[in-house]
Amino acid sequence: MGGVPILVVQPSKFDPPGRLGEWLREAGADVDVVLPADQSLPDDVEAYRGVVVLGGEMGAFDDSEHPWLADVRSLLSRAVTAEVPVLAICLGAQLLAAVTGGQVRAARKGPEVGPGLVAKRDVAADDPLLGPVPLTPDVLQFHVDEIAVLPPSAQLLASSPKSENQVFRVGSCAYGLQFHIETTTETVLEWSRLRPELADAARPGSLEPERLDEVHDDLAETWQPVAERFVRFAAAPPEERTPRRFLPLA
Repeated sequence: MGGVPILVVQPSKFDPPGRLGEWLREAGADVDVVLPADQSLPDDVEAYRGVVVLGGEMGAFDDSEHPWLADVRSLLSRAVTAEVPVLAICLGAQLLAAVTGGQVRAARKGPEVGPGLVAKRDVAADDPLLGPVPLTPDVLQFHVDEIAVLPPSAQLLASSPKSENQVFRVGSCAYGLQFHIETTTETVLEWSRLRPELADAARPGSLEPERLDEVHDDLAETWQPVAERFVRFAAAPPEERTPRRFLPLA
């Protein structure tokens, strides 16, 4: 498969597509990266077969400092309405929740930072993207806000003790991931340098380069196949994007 057009929205220059971009391209995606702080978002979201929205240091409603956030929310709303598959990560997931009726706030139990695990819900066993994922997949957290209330139409797919709404699906094809899967060791080290107060919230030693190298190897085992399934999901006709239908890797 080749040439599946995927729009990647990069809210922050400090959170590039990284390995996720590589995984999407290797799976056959034609990736178009747009930084909304510097570039206009496309008017026609249906020109793409899928949309990815990455994370960033800003909050979901920090429009006074980042007025383009309204444009990202609008794009997500249009994608959901048009049933264009969405993969929204960290800030992206919070924006997706906000535009579909959920609530975002400062994390009640404090920042969630560093390597960790999330637990799949039973219903995720039938999900076309999450179904084959291990019961407690490795993730990388770096957030101070959380999705406090899911949108009314959302299905919760994974949770963690500190922040319940870790993975959710709105409708049949819009996914939100509160954690990061796109990072590299260098990216996380840069975040730690820029936000030392957040890095201090991580477990001792968990943000050391050697530990992060190990974590990113573990992340790739789980989340590269998910990225590959997302490309196939985006390329599939809408009638095939249903629960209980896994999208094979070959």
